[in-house]
Amino acid sequence: MVYDLIIIGGGPAGYLAAERAGHEGLNTLLIEKRFVGGVCLNEGCIPSKALLYSAKVLDAARHGEKYGVTVSNAALNHEAVIDRKNKVVKTLVTGIKAKLKKNKVTLVEGFGEIAGRNSEGYEVKANNETYTGKRLLIATGSMPVIPPIPGTKEGIEKGYVLTNREILDLRTVPASLVIVGGGVIGLEMASYFNSAGSKVTVIEMLDHIAGYTDREISDILLKNYQKKGVEFKLGAKVVEIQEGAVVYESNGQKFTAQADKVLMSIGRRPVADGIGLEKIGVEIERGRIKTDEKGKTNVPEVYAAGDVNGFSMLAHTAYREAEVCINNILGKKDIIRYNAIPSVIYTNPEVGCVGETEESAKEKGIDYEAVKISMMYSGRYVAENEGGDGICKVLIDKKYRKLIGVHMIGSYASEIIYGAGLMIETEMRVEDIKELVFPHPTVCEIIREAIFEI
Repeated sequence: MVYDLIIIGGGPAGYLAAERAGHEGLNTLLIEKRFVGGVCLNEGCIPSKALLYSAKVLDAARHGEKYGVTVSNAALNHEAVIDRKNKVVKTLVTGIKAKLKKNKVTLVEGFGEIAGRNSEGYEVKANNETYTGKRLLIATGSMPVIPPIPGTKEGIEKGYVLTNREILDLRTVPASLVIVGGGVIGLEMASYFNSAGSKVTVIEMLDHIAGYTDREISDILLKNYQKKGVEFKLGAKVVEIQEGAVVYESNGQKFTAQADKVLMSIGRRPVADGIGLEKIGVEIERGRIKTDEKGKTNVPEVYAAGDVNGFSMLAHTAYREAEVCINNILGKKDIIRYNAIPSVIYTNPEVGCVGETEESAKEKGIDYEAVKISMMYSGRYVAENEGGDGICKVLIDKKYRKLIGVHMIGSYASEIIYGAGLMIETEMRVEDIKELVFPHPTVCEIIREAIFEI
């Protein structure tokens, strides 16, 4: 049998592409080497949110007196949290498999490797079988970056150095946890394990946390973490990992941080090697598959979507890239745009960002205006956040009077930010937004309040 489309990788890009392709009548084969749902569903987005929600419930119980609620002896049962996380993951994986079956997608669970090309299409080997597809979609995702820090390899082998995969399956809460890297994954795990009772230390090479997040937002998040007892070593470099300790340098001096467990969280890299791309001549650029705005590679009828192309390593970006690829396969004109992709840090408080930051606007030479207001302008925020210090910042292009960036820290930010993304994507002007009716009382009204400050 010759398939219309073979997809290698069953993460967000792969499984959604398979669903869309099957729904449109393409005879589709999906090959996944580990678990359907990929890292996001099994070892990332979803399981981490299950843990973070448990921590949020715990924090609410511990501080209920601020809202007139008294809870005695609130405690976290970490094993029960992990069991619930596993149940959530199983439910969602089952649901994805059901949708694939409904759309008549053939699923092969095994390692897929490109073998070459024949007169009918591209050959892919999996489980000692060879499959042929008229088209290929590479969606092999990404993997954690493991730096060559002395002691890291030994720590992984012995189990005291962890990646995002292992930390989400810990059955006990470590007394002390050192997190190497202050990005999204590191911060979310710092949030959970701090609430769970670990002494958490975050070591970050930069002078700030949360990567490209607006600096004012990341500074507020830092202060919130510090109030909760998380220690940060900024501008610091880890030079050695030992069993029970992490050695780092800061300002020319060496220090040691106690660590029963170490989470290595300095970033991820595309999985583009070892899958046979060289056999059909797919171009690789700085470790990622090079694609155009349609998801096409340099090889005819070969596409790539998700983390493997290295553009935006977010599950929702992968979804959209997958849809763009399938639409182009079907002959529908579509392109991926990256100017209005939201990003979220699911801590407590949440962070939501979309579009340009002040830093990126300056780099691009955009003549912009920024307005920052307290989240206390929202009645609902005040009602639900005793002592909250959240802010909302909006950026507009002064020449065209259109919205180009929104950044916020506070409750519901993850649920609000898509609306700001929609405004940016559709190039709404300040005057257009002022005419929108927001429900009251809601936290999302903060965007309208900020716009009226311009």
